[in-house]
Amino acid sequence: VRDARGREVRGVVWPGESVYPDFTDARVRKWWGALYAERLAQGFAGVWHDMNEPASFAAFGERTLPRSARHALEGRGGDHREAHNVYGLAMARAGFEGLCELRPAERPFLFSRSGWAGLQRYGGSWSGDVATGWPGLRASLSLVLGLGLCGVPYSGPDIGGFSGVPCPELYLRWFQLGAYMPLFRTHSAIGAGRREPWEYGSEVLAHARTALRERQRLLPYFGTLGQLARLTGAPYVRPLWWSAARDRALRDCEDAFLLGDALLVAPVLAAGVTRRPVRLPRGRWYDTATGRAYDGPGQVWVEAPLSRIPVLARAGAVLPVAGADGGTELEVWAPVTGRGGSGLVVPDAGDGWQRPTVERFTSRRSGGRV
Repeated sequence: VRDARGREVRGVVWPGESVYPDFTDARVRKWWGALYAERLAQGFAGVWHDMNEPASFAAFGERTLPRSARHALEGRGGDHREAHNVYGLAMARAGFEGLCELRPAERPFLFSRSGWAGLQRYGGSWSGDVATGWPGLRASLSLVLGLGLCGVPYSGPDIGGFSGVPCPELYLRWFQLGAYMPLFRTHSAIGAGRREPWEYGSEVLAHARTALRERQRLLPYFGTLGQLARLTGAPYVRPLWWSAARDRALRDCEDAFLLGDALLVAPVLAAGVTRRPVRLPRGRWYDTATGRAYDGPGQVWVEAPLSRIPVLARAGAVLPVAGADGGTELEVWAPVTGRGGSGLVVPDAGDGWQRPTVERFTSRRSGGRV
């Protein structure tokens, strides 16, 4: 990127003085894409694009490039006022296309701090530097829901927040939420302390282990949701009104979400909470920890001990889970008498670009048995 007089625009980022590739130029994207070969040879399996708003610590008046900076903009030329919002998107495109060229038989894994409409063609995103605190935890859920509704299904937060040191309770509740997000990872600023679960004591470690094991058990379901997002655009994480947009109470609910069609997740978003209200869509829902059934629509109170967050399964749901032998099993939640249920399953075909096979399973109650 150069200024109006043709000089390189120089800012300051983590390595020090930095210049900025102009990803709105096809030649630059081609050059940049070839650079991933070195990392692939070293065994890297994924790519994380950071600071690509683009960011600069230098004082240009804003913490990005000067508005007068010049860009190719696919050959027609223009300034940073037009290029700013698409800069991260164009970088993601450069990475995706480069990885596809270097390893055409593999699907790239790439996520980017910045992007624009269409980012989902190249990868996902994450929360960026979310503030450590209970408001930051709540904002993390809003971010993932919002991105999903905007067409970017794959995202997640920095568990524990980026900027500060979370107390054990906050870290655990964030970890429990993250276990049901598409992108699940702990991360923080270099001076904010470590984020491994064992840093927060034996009780947090035990409860985090439970959440992680449940995440592992649900991986076939996450894989199915990823393929369905690819085929239909439906995000993994959905607002409660996803299938009932006319229900005003569900439209106003911002503290719970649907994971696909089968599960309703109600995270704990405030300190000291061990029991919380949950707004239910229409139908019967089972507490997956206790098996207790609740009928919606309406609001119910559900136990939320420090050891877990409430997760409810829709009556009749059929979802794939990891079996004890390493294979995939079907978990079926009893349908309501006189009604059936169903679920879509996309078996893992391994890496590559094969069109997935979508299987549909139905459930029904017959003679008291499912």
